[in-house]
Amino acid sequence: MKIFKRTGKMALGSRLRMLTAKFTDDAAAIYRLYNIDMQPKWFPVFYVLSERDDVTITEIAMEIGHSQPSVSKIVREMAANGLVVENKDSADGRRNVVQLSATGKEIIEKIQNQYQDVNNAVEALSAEANYDLWKAIEEWEFLLDQKSLFERVRETRKRRESSFVEIVPYEAKYQSAFRELNVAWISKYFKMEGADYKSLDYPQSYILDRGGQILVALYRGEPVGVCALIKMDDPEYDFELAKMAVSPKAQGQNIGWLLGNAAIEKAKSLDANALYLESNTILKPAINLYHKLGFRKVTGRPTPYERANIQMELRLH
Repeated sequence: MKIFKRTGKMALGSRLRMLTAKFTDDAAAIYRLYNIDMQPKWFPVFYVLSERDDVTITEIAMEIGHSQPSVSKIVREMAANGLVVENKDSADGRRNVVQLSATGKEIIEKIQNQYQDVNNAVEALSAEANYDLWKAIEEWEFLLDQKSLFERVRETRKRRESSFVEIVPYEAKYQSAFRELNVAWISKYFKMEGADYKSLDYPQSYILDRGGQILVALYRGEPVGVCALIKMDDPEYDFELAKMAVSPKAQGQNIGWLLGNAAIEKAKSLDANALYLESNTILKPAINLYHKLGFRKVTGRPTPYERANIQMELRLH
């Protein structure tokens, strides 16, 4: 147990497995104490069948929160020990239902004293403790249903990685990164077009000298993401959010979100009223990002890109 003092909460799963193993070993010994022919892992299935007759494996799985293959395996084991039987449903011959056998039904009566004694022992144990484990488990189950531990770790990782990300203004030394990152993603899904070459080969004259902006995301000093605000000659929109690209090795580190927000803040600082962008619906992560940033779909505008099949806007005022 000393190892948990060194590992801390990151070994939560291992510690819970050890606690579960203790309860499981004790449960097996308790069944022997009361002369009940039962394995601890069978109990949830047995309890459902003791309350309901003619239950399908699917219904049992839903009731106890196990997978169907897991329940099927338990039912086979219980059947091999003579505790359950499987029959065709009398009302629907296509369904197999599980029932306690005569031997299984005998256990219902025999196990009642065990139920009472175990419940009282657990209540006494709980009274000795400073914390109510049962309530804590219910609370943790609820919280993990809202957001799994995996999702929480992934979000924590993104926040940590994001602390190494810096969004900086474009400089000439980033021209190759600006071009290469964009060429890589465009070529992966589509083909390079004339408008791409103009902005990527000549960012100074095509974007910056016309009043646009380019932002670069540095991860530990290395350029891993870029995006541009291209000045639009349009009464409705001030800038087009364009040429956003993130290196595959930096994906999952929140780079797109940081770039998008930085671009929006830059547009606001330039007193922009609205932003516009074009994309393609096969780029689902990108579309989801734009929605999270606040962009909404618009229609009916001409586009110079063959690949564009969705247009979006963000009103800033």
